[in-house]
Amino acid sequence: MKHSLRSATAAVALLIAGTQAASAAEQISVLHWWTSGGESKAIRVLRDDMSKQGYGWNDFAVAGGSGTAAMTALKTQVISGNAPSAAQIKGPLIQDWADQGVLVTIDPSATDWKSHLPAPIDSDVKSGGHYVAVPFSVHRINWLWINKADLDKVGGTPPATWAEFFALADKFRAAGITPVAHGGQPWQDMTIWETVVLSQGADFYRKALVDLDQKTLTSPQMVQVFETVQKIRTYFDKSYHGRDWNLATAMVISGSGGMQFMGDWAKGEFANANKKADVDFVCAPAPGTSNAYTYTADAFVFFKQNGKKDATPGQLAMAKTIMSPDFQEQFSLNKGSIPVRLDVSMDKFDACAKKSRADEQATIKSGGFFPSLAFGELQSPVTAGAITDVVTNFMNSNEDAKEGVRKLAAAAKVK
Repeated sequence: MKHSLRSATAAVALLIAGTQAASAAEQISVLHWWTSGGESKAIRVLRDDMSKQGYGWNDFAVAGGSGTAAMTALKTQVISGNAPSAAQIKGPLIQDWADQGVLVTIDPSATDWKSHLPAPIDSDVKSGGHYVAVPFSVHRINWLWINKADLDKVGGTPPATWAEFFALADKFRAAGITPVAHGGQPWQDMTIWETVVLSQGADFYRKALVDLDQKTLTSPQMVQVFETVQKIRTYFDKSYHGRDWNLATAMVISGSGGMQFMGDWAKGEFANANKKADVDFVCAPAPGTSNAYTYTADAFVFFKQNGKKDATPGQLAMAKTIMSPDFQEQFSLNKGSIPVRLDVSMDKFDACAKKSRADEQATIKSGGFFPSLAFGELQSPVTAGAITDVVTNFMNSNEDAKEGVRKLAAAAKVK
């Protein structure tokens, strides 16, 4: 009887201890814009990993593929003194938040990062020589996605030049297929425009969008860029205005749309629909861009909590988890990206991801590896916003290409 009583007492004690531990577990609040099917699966990998480590997860997802709405929500939270534990940010904005003194450094978790990250990305996630952000993955922007059955139906091949692209688009149109699935949102318009800029060569992209060189921005070659974009627009369907990117991808998945210009998060949607590369869809570098690579690297920054200057145990654990090889692999398999860590095996990845990795390494060496202007990796939000306005207005009007170029040159001077 005494033994039973002691056992019961011990059991109650363990239950109380477990309850206290659970209630004391650190709650991680996470702001991000991963809301589509493939993206949701990817972020669940992190949530589940953190849960296994005993941390709570307060999810704050803000829909919008470009992250603009999420950034507005983040500013509101920080100003109100309710900054999240972690927030999805990239490019120059990482430095902007670091300069405001609201971020914590995560150096204790970054013991081997420098030797396993592409140098440009390693630099982007640091401020003052300290890591303030952790990168998730690398997305290639300059992809063209094609429905394989549609391609076979019209007897086409993935286009390597713009002449080949327009010839294939004409075949799709003749077959009753929307040639280019697109969503008329500013960031999607920029994706196409930026890709056409890249098709003019690595040097042209660098001078135009990295250096903002006025001579390049006003060149006859830039006029050709606007004319090409103008022609691409004629292959959209009438209902493209305001369409979300994943709905445009769904058109390609179903076969009602033949092609889509989109980063490789689109592959996450194909995977979510149980479609396979080279069987159900084709991934090819956009015409003229096989030797270049525009990227966006998703990253999380970590905000000071409760006035403390150091990262919390949960923040450090999250940073370490994100950069672990196992997580990197699982996240990218769901997201459609490739791991940002260069030492992660690509054995489980499909042909598109393997090509992305090979092209990433080749373009890093050749000088054709560029951050994306369209996805906030390249210029300040003010400059990028001014250029985006020019491109969006052009794509939604009958403006002359030369007038578009004139406005572009003026927008590039906005700081």
